[in-house]
Amino acid sequence: MTQSTASPFYLDCDTGIDDALALAYLLASPRAELVGIGTVSGNIGAAGGARNTLDLLHLAGQPDIPVAVGAHDPQVGTFHGGAPHVHGVNGIGEVELPTSDRETVAESAAELLVRLARQFPGELRVVAIGPLTNIAEALRLEPELPRLVADVTIMGGAALVPGNMTPVAEANIVNDPEAAAEVFAADWNVTLVPLDVTMTNVLEESHRQELLSAGHAVPQALGEMLGYYFGFYVSQFGRECSAMHDPLAAAIAVGGVELAVAPVVHVEVDTTHGPGRGQTVCDLRGIYQGYPAVEGARCRVVLSLAEEFAPHMLEVLASRWPAVRPEGAAA
Repeated sequence: MTQSTASPFYLDCDTGIDDALALAYLLASPRAELVGIGTVSGNIGAAGGARNTLDLLHLAGQPDIPVAVGAHDPQVGTFHGGAPHVHGVNGIGEVELPTSDRETVAESAAELLVRLARQFPGELRVVAIGPLTNIAEALRLEPELPRLVADVTIMGGAALVPGNMTPVAEANIVNDPEAAAEVFAADWNVTLVPLDVTMTNVLEESHRQELLSAGHAVPQALGEMLGYYFGFYVSQFGRECSAMHDPLAAAIAVGGVELAVAPVVHVEVDTTHGPGRGQTVCDLRGIYQGYPAVEGARCRVVLSLAEEFAPHMLEVLASRWPAVRPEGAAA
Protein backbone atom coordinates (compact mmCIF):
# COMPACT_ATOMS: atom_id res chain seq x y z
CA MET A 1 0.00 0.00 0.00
CA THR A 2 1.42 3.38 -0.96
CA GLN A 3 1.04 6.67 0.86
CA SER A 4 -1.43 7.84 -1.80
CA THR A 5 -3.80 5.01 -0.83
CA ALA A 6 -3.34 5.40 2.92
CA SER A 7 -6.34 6.44 5.02
CA PRO A 8 -6.31 9.86 6.72
CA PHE A 9 -5.96 9.54 10.51
CA TYR A 10 -6.47 11.95 13.41
CA LEU A 11 -4.64 10.96 16.61
CA ASP A 12 -5.86 12.15 20.03
CA CYS A 13 -3.24 11.46 22.69
CA ASP A 14 -1.65 12.35 26.03
CA THR A 15 1.88 11.87 24.83
CA GLY A 16 3.61 9.65 27.27
CA ILE A 17 5.89 6.74 26.41
CA ASP A 18 3.42 4.34 24.83
CA ASP A 19 1.78 7.26 22.99
CA ALA A 20 5.20 7.97 21.48
CA LEU A 21 5.32 4.37 20.25
CA ALA A 22 1.84 4.73 18.75
CA LEU A 23 2.79 7.98 17.04
CA ALA A 24 5.92 6.37 15.56
CA TYR A 25 3.86 3.39 14.39
CA LEU A 26 1.35 5.62 12.58
CA LEU A 27 4.16 7.62 10.97
CA ALA A 28 5.81 4.40 9.82
CA SER A 29 2.76 2.51 8.61
CA PRO A 30 2.03 2.73 4.87
CA ARG A 31 -1.65 2.28 5.75
CA ALA A 32 -1.90 5.61 7.57
CA GLU A 33 -1.57 9.26 6.61
CA LEU A 34 -1.49 11.23 9.84
CA VAL A 35 -3.26 14.53 9.10
CA GLY A 36 -3.67 15.97 12.60
CA ILE A 37 -2.94 15.37 16.27
CA GLY A 38 -4.71 16.68 19.37
CA THR A 39 -3.55 16.37 22.96
CA VAL A 40 -5.42 15.92 26.21
CA SER A 41 -4.35 15.73 29.83
CA GLY A 42 -3.67 12.21 31.02
CA ASN A 43 -0.15 10.85 31.32
CA ILE A 44 0.94 14.50 31.35
CA GLY A 45 -0.88 17.83 30.93
CA ALA A 46 -2.27 18.61 27.48
CA ALA A 47 0.27 21.38 26.85
CA GLY A 48 3.21 19.18 27.87
CA GLY A 49 1.87 16.38 25.70
CA ALA A 50 1.72 18.78 22.76
CA ARG A 51 5.36 19.78 23.28
CA ASN A 52 6.41 16.12 23.37
CA THR A 53 4.43 15.51 20.19
CA LEU A 54 5.98 18.44 18.33
CA ASP A 55 9.47 17.32 19.35
CA LEU A 56 8.81 13.73 18.27
CA LEU A 57 7.50 14.91 14.89
CA HIS A 58 10.62 17.05 14.51
CA LEU A 59 12.84 14.07 15.32
CA ALA A 60 10.94 11.97 12.78
CA GLY A 61 11.25 14.58 10.04
CA GLN A 62 7.48 15.18 9.94
CA PRO A 63 7.18 18.77 11.19
CA ASP A 64 4.17 19.78 9.08
CA ILE A 65 1.49 17.69 10.79
CA PRO A 66 -0.71 20.12 12.78
CA VAL A 67 -0.77 19.64 16.55
CA ALA A 68 -3.53 21.19 18.67
CA VAL A 69 -3.74 21.47 22.45
CA GLY A 70 -6.99 20.10 23.81
CA ALA A 71 -8.71 19.93 27.18
CA HIS A 72 -6.63 20.33 30.30
CA ASP A 73 -9.36 19.28 32.72
CA PRO A 74 -11.97 16.52 32.47
CA GLN A 75 -15.65 17.36 32.30
CA VAL A 76 -16.04 16.78 36.05
CA GLY A 77 -13.29 17.85 38.44
CA THR A 78 -9.73 18.86 37.58
CA PHE A 79 -6.66 17.22 36.07
CA HIS A 80 -4.95 15.00 38.64
CA GLY A 81 -1.39 15.82 37.59
CA GLY A 82 -0.44 12.92 35.36
CA ALA A 83 1.53 9.73 35.96
CA PRO A 84 5.19 10.68 36.54
CA HIS A 85 5.83 7.34 38.27
CA VAL A 86 4.94 5.60 35.00
CA HIS A 87 6.06 8.04 32.29
CA GLY A 88 8.45 10.42 34.07
CA VAL A 89 7.90 14.07 34.93
CA ASN A 90 8.28 15.11 31.27
CA GLY A 91 6.02 12.29 30.09
CA ILE A 92 8.67 10.55 27.99
CA GLY A 93 10.84 8.85 30.57
CA GLU A 94 13.03 11.93 31.19
CA VAL A 95 14.49 11.56 27.71
CA GLU A 96 15.47 14.97 26.31
CA LEU A 97 14.50 15.35 22.65
CA PRO A 98 15.78 18.05 20.29
CA THR A 99 13.32 20.92 20.61
CA SER A 100 11.13 21.73 17.64
CA ASP A 101 10.77 25.39 16.74
CA ARG A 102 7.16 24.80 15.74
CA GLU A 103 4.21 25.77 17.90
CA THR A 104 0.75 24.29 18.19
CA VAL A 105 -2.04 25.53 15.93
CA ALA A 106 -4.53 28.10 17.15
CA GLU A 107 -7.44 25.65 17.04
CA SER A 108 -8.35 23.47 19.98
CA ALA A 109 -8.01 19.72 19.51
CA ALA A 110 -11.79 19.38 19.19
CA GLU A 111 -11.90 22.11 16.56
CA LEU A 112 -9.06 20.46 14.62
CA LEU A 113 -10.88 17.12 14.67
CA VAL A 114 -14.10 18.71 13.40
CA ARG A 115 -12.26 20.58 10.64
CA LEU A 116 -10.48 17.43 9.47
CA ALA A 117 -13.71 15.42 9.56
CA ARG A 118 -15.29 18.00 7.25
CA GLN A 119 -12.20 18.00 5.04
CA PHE A 120 -12.22 14.17 4.73
CA PRO A 121 -15.93 13.29 5.06
CA GLY A 122 -16.51 9.59 5.48
CA GLU A 123 -12.77 8.90 5.28
CA LEU A 124 -11.18 10.29 8.45
CA ARG A 125 -10.31 7.63 11.01
CA VAL A 126 -9.85 8.57 14.66
CA VAL A 127 -7.42 6.93 17.08
CA ALA A 128 -7.96 8.04 20.69
CA ILE A 129 -5.32 6.84 23.14
CA GLY A 130 -5.91 9.23 26.04
CA PRO A 131 -8.95 10.37 28.03
CA LEU A 132 -11.86 11.06 25.69
CA THR A 133 -12.51 14.68 26.67
CA ASN A 134 -11.60 16.13 23.25
CA ILE A 135 -13.67 13.58 21.35
CA ALA A 136 -16.75 14.33 23.44
CA GLU A 137 -16.22 18.07 22.94
CA ALA A 138 -15.96 17.54 19.18
CA LEU A 139 -19.27 15.66 19.24
CA ARG A 140 -20.90 18.68 20.86
CA LEU A 141 -19.28 21.07 18.37
CA GLU A 142 -20.45 19.02 15.39
CA PRO A 143 -23.46 16.75 15.98
CA GLU A 144 -22.89 15.25 12.51
CA LEU A 145 -19.42 14.03 13.48
CA PRO A 146 -20.44 10.34 13.66
CA ARG A 147 -21.58 10.57 10.03
CA LEU A 148 -18.40 12.36 8.93
CA VAL A 149 -15.93 10.00 10.62
CA ALA A 150 -15.24 6.53 9.19
CA ASP A 151 -14.54 4.90 12.57
CA VAL A 152 -13.02 5.42 16.00
CA THR A 153 -10.44 3.23 17.74
CA ILE A 154 -10.07 3.74 21.50
CA MET A 155 -7.38 2.43 23.80
CA GLY A 156 -9.12 2.11 27.11
CA GLY A 157 -11.27 0.14 29.47
CA ALA A 158 -11.23 -3.37 30.83
CA ALA A 159 -13.78 -5.95 29.73
CA LEU A 160 -13.04 -9.21 31.54
CA VAL A 161 -9.91 -8.23 33.47
CA PRO A 162 -9.17 -5.84 36.36
CA GLY A 163 -8.63 -2.15 35.83
CA ASN A 164 -5.28 -0.43 36.34
CA MET A 165 -6.54 2.59 38.30
CA THR A 166 -9.28 0.92 40.34
CA PRO A 167 -10.34 -2.73 40.57
CA VAL A 168 -12.63 -2.18 37.57
CA ALA A 169 -11.50 1.00 35.79
CA GLU A 170 -8.71 1.74 33.31
CA ALA A 171 -6.91 5.10 33.33
CA ASN A 172 -8.10 6.66 30.06
CA ILE A 173 -11.75 5.99 30.87
CA VAL A 174 -11.73 6.80 34.57
CA ASN A 175 -9.91 10.09 33.97
CA ASP A 176 -13.09 11.36 32.27
CA PRO A 177 -15.98 8.89 32.54
CA GLU A 178 -18.56 11.45 31.47
CA ALA A 179 -16.74 12.10 28.19
CA ALA A 180 -16.26 8.38 27.61
CA ALA A 181 -19.97 7.75 28.15
CA GLU A 182 -20.81 10.34 25.45
CA VAL A 183 -18.38 8.81 22.99
CA PHE A 184 -19.67 5.26 23.44
CA ALA A 185 -23.27 6.45 23.18
CA ALA A 186 -22.68 8.17 19.81
CA ASP A 187 -23.92 6.49 16.63
CA TRP A 188 -20.61 5.46 15.08
CA ASN A 189 -18.44 2.39 14.72
CA VAL A 190 -16.04 2.05 17.64
CA THR A 191 -13.24 -0.42 18.27
CA LEU A 192 -12.27 -0.69 21.92
CA VAL A 193 -8.75 -1.93 22.70
CA PRO A 194 -8.91 -2.71 26.43
CA LEU A 195 -6.47 -3.99 29.02
CA ASP A 196 -7.60 -7.55 28.17
CA VAL A 197 -5.43 -7.45 25.04
CA THR A 198 -2.88 -4.73 25.82
CA MET A 199 -1.67 -6.38 29.04
CA THR A 200 -1.19 -9.73 27.31
CA ASN A 201 0.98 -8.36 24.49
CA VAL A 202 4.30 -7.48 26.05
CA LEU A 203 7.46 -5.76 24.84
CA GLU A 204 10.52 -7.52 26.26
CA GLU A 205 14.05 -6.27 26.95
CA SER A 206 15.28 -7.99 23.79
CA HIS A 207 12.83 -5.90 21.77
CA ARG A 208 14.00 -2.73 23.50
CA GLN A 209 17.58 -3.56 22.64
CA GLU A 210 16.59 -3.84 18.97
CA LEU A 211 15.28 -0.28 19.12
CA LEU A 212 18.39 0.99 20.88
CA SER A 213 20.67 -0.59 18.28
CA ALA A 214 18.65 0.56 15.25
CA GLY A 215 21.07 3.35 14.37
CA HIS A 216 18.33 5.97 13.86
CA ALA A 217 17.28 8.70 16.26
CA VAL A 218 13.57 7.80 16.45
CA PRO A 219 13.81 4.12 17.46
CA GLN A 220 16.77 4.89 19.71
CA ALA A 221 14.75 7.55 21.55
CA LEU A 222 11.86 5.12 21.92
CA GLY A 223 14.21 2.51 23.35
CA GLU A 224 15.56 5.02 25.85
CA MET A 225 12.05 6.01 26.94
CA LEU A 226 11.12 2.38 27.40
CA GLY A 227 13.87 1.93 29.97
CA TYR A 228 11.85 4.15 32.33
CA TYR A 229 8.58 2.45 31.40
CA PHE A 230 10.05 -1.00 32.01
CA GLY A 231 11.01 0.11 35.50
CA PHE A 232 7.37 0.73 36.36
CA TYR A 233 6.18 -2.56 34.91
CA VAL A 234 8.52 -4.62 37.06
CA SER A 235 5.87 -4.22 39.76
CA GLN A 236 3.23 -5.60 37.36
CA PHE A 237 5.07 -8.46 35.62
CA GLY A 238 8.01 -9.20 37.92
CA ARG A 239 10.56 -8.49 35.16
CA GLU A 240 11.70 -5.63 32.95
CA CYS A 241 9.16 -5.45 30.14
CA SER A 242 6.01 -3.44 29.39
CA ALA A 243 2.47 -3.66 28.14
CA MET A 244 1.87 -2.06 24.74
CA HIS A 245 -1.39 -0.19 25.18
CA ASP A 246 -1.28 2.63 22.66
CA PRO A 247 0.82 1.18 19.81
CA LEU A 248 -1.46 -1.86 19.77
CA ALA A 249 -4.49 0.41 19.38
CA ALA A 250 -2.74 2.16 16.48
CA ALA A 251 -1.93 -1.15 14.80
CA ILE A 252 -5.50 -2.41 15.18
CA ALA A 253 -6.83 0.88 13.79
CA VAL A 254 -4.82 0.52 10.58
CA GLY A 255 -5.57 -3.20 10.25
CA GLY A 256 -1.96 -4.19 10.79
CA VAL A 257 -2.63 -7.18 13.03
CA GLU A 258 -5.11 -10.05 12.85
CA LEU A 259 -7.70 -10.26 15.63
CA ALA A 260 -8.69 -13.55 17.24
CA VAL A 261 -11.63 -12.65 19.49
CA ALA A 262 -13.33 -9.28 18.94
CA PRO A 263 -17.11 -9.39 19.44
CA VAL A 264 -19.32 -6.43 18.53
CA VAL A 265 -21.41 -5.67 21.62
CA HIS A 266 -23.05 -2.90 23.61
CA VAL A 267 -20.69 -0.93 25.88
CA GLU A 268 -21.61 1.61 28.52
CA VAL A 269 -19.49 3.57 31.01
CA ASP A 270 -20.28 3.86 34.70
CA THR A 271 -20.44 7.58 35.58
CA THR A 272 -21.59 7.11 39.16
CA HIS A 273 -19.34 8.14 42.02
CA GLY A 274 -19.13 4.75 43.69
CA PRO A 275 -16.57 1.95 43.33
CA GLY A 276 -17.67 1.24 39.75
CA ARG A 277 -16.89 4.74 38.43
CA GLY A 278 -15.12 4.57 35.07
CA GLN A 279 -15.86 0.90 34.42
CA THR A 280 -16.50 -0.08 30.80
CA VAL A 281 -19.53 -2.32 31.09
CA CYS A 282 -19.21 -4.61 28.06
CA ASP A 283 -22.14 -6.94 27.44
CA LEU A 284 -20.23 -10.16 26.81
CA ARG A 285 -23.00 -12.57 27.76
CA GLY A 286 -22.77 -14.11 24.29
CA ILE A 287 -19.44 -15.68 25.20
CA TYR A 288 -21.02 -19.12 25.67
CA GLN A 289 -22.49 -19.09 22.15
CA GLY A 290 -19.41 -17.78 20.34
CA TYR A 291 -20.64 -14.18 20.42
CA PRO A 292 -23.63 -14.15 18.04
CA ALA A 293 -24.55 -10.86 16.37
CA VAL A 294 -26.16 -8.32 18.69
CA GLU A 295 -28.80 -6.05 17.22
CA GLY A 296 -27.84 -2.38 17.34
CA ALA A 297 -24.36 -2.99 18.75
CA ARG A 298 -21.62 -0.73 17.32
CA CYS A 299 -18.59 -1.40 19.54
CA ARG A 300 -16.03 -4.07 18.64
CA VAL A 301 -14.20 -5.12 21.81
CA VAL A 302 -10.80 -6.67 21.10
CA LEU A 303 -10.10 -9.47 23.56
CA SER A 304 -7.19 -11.27 21.89
CA LEU A 305 -4.94 -11.31 18.82
CA ALA A 306 -4.18 -14.12 16.40
CA GLU A 307 -0.47 -13.24 16.36
CA GLU A 308 2.27 -11.73 18.50
CA PHE A 309 2.32 -7.97 18.33
CA ALA A 310 5.89 -6.99 19.28
CA PRO A 311 7.58 -8.49 16.18
CA HIS A 312 5.04 -6.77 13.95
CA MET A 313 5.58 -3.39 15.60
CA LEU A 314 9.36 -3.67 15.30
CA GLU A 315 9.01 -4.68 11.65
CA VAL A 316 6.86 -1.64 10.85
CA LEU A 317 9.24 0.73 12.65
CA ALA A 318 12.24 -0.83 10.90
CA SER A 319 10.55 -0.35 7.53
CA ARG A 320 10.51 3.41 8.18
CA TRP A 321 13.82 3.65 10.05
CA PRO A 322 15.93 0.69 8.86
CA ALA A 323 18.93 -0.39 10.88
CA VAL A 324 22.20 1.16 9.81
CA ARG A 325 24.62 -1.60 8.83
CA PRO A 326 28.38 -1.16 9.22
CA GLU A 327 30.18 -0.58 5.92
CA GLY A 328 30.91 -3.91 4.25
CA ALA A 329 28.48 -5.88 6.43
CA ALA A 330 26.30 -8.50 4.76
CA ALA A 331 22.62 -7.64 4.31
